[in-house]
Amino acid sequence: MEEKKTSALHIISRVISDFFNPLVSLFIYFVYLSFQNYTFKQAASHFLPILLMVIIPVVAWLVWNVKTGRYTNMDVSNRVQRKSLYIFIAVFIIAYQIYHYVMNGFLDFVMLFILILLFALQYSNLYIKSSMHTAFNIFVAALFYGFDWKAGIFWFGIAALVGITRVILKRHTVKEVFMGAGIAFLVSFIYLYCNIQFQH
Repeated sequence: MEEKKTSALHIISRVISDFFNPLVSLFIYFVYLSFQNYTFKQAASHFLPILLMVIIPVVAWLVWNVKTGRYTNMDVSNRVQRKSLYIFIAVFIIAYQIYHYVMNGFLDFVMLFILILLFALQYSNLYIKSSMHTAFNIFVAALFYGFDWKAGIFWFGIAALVGITRVILKRHTVKEVFMGAGIAFLVSFIYLYCNIQFQH
């Protein structure tokens, strides 16, 4: 009886953890942002470059590395394996920022802070394998909070739930989840502060 409960808990944790991985959470936010603030044409022109230049290449990179055995899993749970993932994502975000600057004359503010968060996690990874799932979901909560505080609080609840699942699935220790959360809170606070300043 106890085994069935544990098994059910792990299945539920796996579903939550897999669904709310950083890429999916950011995808949901960008879709929400695009269609909340723009017409369909404007939304497509805003979101498609992010999809084509960042999200799809990162997914393809993950799938290819898992298939070739370079990564243990799609979560890239191995701390050493994460180094190449961080570099790959950073290169494509920088490429997107260059494209965005050439096309619009300014940097994408949200993607800039995603890059900052990524660099902070990469530095942390030298010492401790901070939870990317937890960190990015907290940052997504901050992004939602910038538009609607209720949506932000709701997504923070999701981030907390994701953090718990990472421990249950033994992808991270409690310390690693809190480290990811701490980094994300710091970056999120700076983002929200800058966001408020730019609005005035």
